[in-house]
Amino acid sequence: MGELEVKKHVRYILSIEKKKDDFESLVIEHLRMNGAYWGLTTLDLLGKIETIDQDEVVSWVMKCQDESGGFAGNIGHDPHLLYTLSAVQIFTLLDKLDVLDIDKVSNYVAGLQNEDGSFSGDMWGEVDTRFSYIAICCLSILHRLEKINVEKAVDYVVRCKNLDGGFGSTPGGESHAGQIFCCVGALAITGSLHHIDRDLLGWWLCERQVKSGGLNGRPEKLPDVCYSWWVLSSLVMIDRVHWIDKEKLARFILDCQDTENGGISDRPDDAVDVFHTYFGVAGLSLLEYSGLKAIDPAYALPVDVVNRIILKK
Repeated sequence: MGELEVKKHVRYILSIEKKKDDFESLVIEHLRMNGAYWGLTTLDLLGKIETIDQDEVVSWVMKCQDESGGFAGNIGHDPHLLYTLSAVQIFTLLDKLDVLDIDKVSNYVAGLQNEDGSFSGDMWGEVDTRFSYIAICCLSILHRLEKINVEKAVDYVVRCKNLDGGFGSTPGGESHAGQIFCCVGALAITGSLHHIDRDLLGWWLCERQVKSGGLNGRPEKLPDVCYSWWVLSSLVMIDRVHWIDKEKLARFILDCQDTENGGISDRPDDAVDVFHTYFGVAGLSLLEYSGLKAIDPAYALPVDVVNRIILKK
């Protein structure tokens, strides 16, 4: 099995932040907040978080906050739950939550809960179980879960459960690994995993492994490194990770590395990006690959960071 090219991945991540004008930066311009979270978490898992200028990151993230309390994907853009969670995760990672007005941020998040317990992503109102996870994860980190109706939030997620054991984006929506991660994560954080049929869901998830060792997001699709996170973390949370071939999966992720310039791609020999670099390293962390910090499957942050914040009542 190939080695993880730690130094090259660190160099790749640091280079993205410097190159503000190349194609990849333009593509993720509105996602820069997510990109910052993916990059910083990867650096921390690799044990190299000290390579970035923390004050610079904090001041940039604060400039992305809207008067509503929510955060945008970049300066001057509209706030959204997606970017708000990334911002909170970045502050958590850097141990800088004290720069936030926690009530302002948590009121923004709580204000997006709907009557049926679901969450909208922003003021325009698109509903998706991703947003249920994001709201619950965010408020749990901030110790403000009491600001929402947790029981209704859990009931809504459970209504999105399908006969195959998986979950969709709304009730009746097709099961998909990304949504399953969100629903299992939301149930894990709220202590509600008893709503899941672990064997049924575990079987659906382990069926995602294809011949190459990689995982896909739903039946008949190509494998993609990002599912090494979504499928694997779900299997860890429901205690069924031993049902897949971990060594083959690790090999697939390592085969997706650009061994010359760093970074990880969706599949072998494709172009790398920060999104897949994060999910590849996070997947290897869940596989207990040597030399990587452990990542928490529900909060998507290093275990030591979660222990510092969540367990510190």
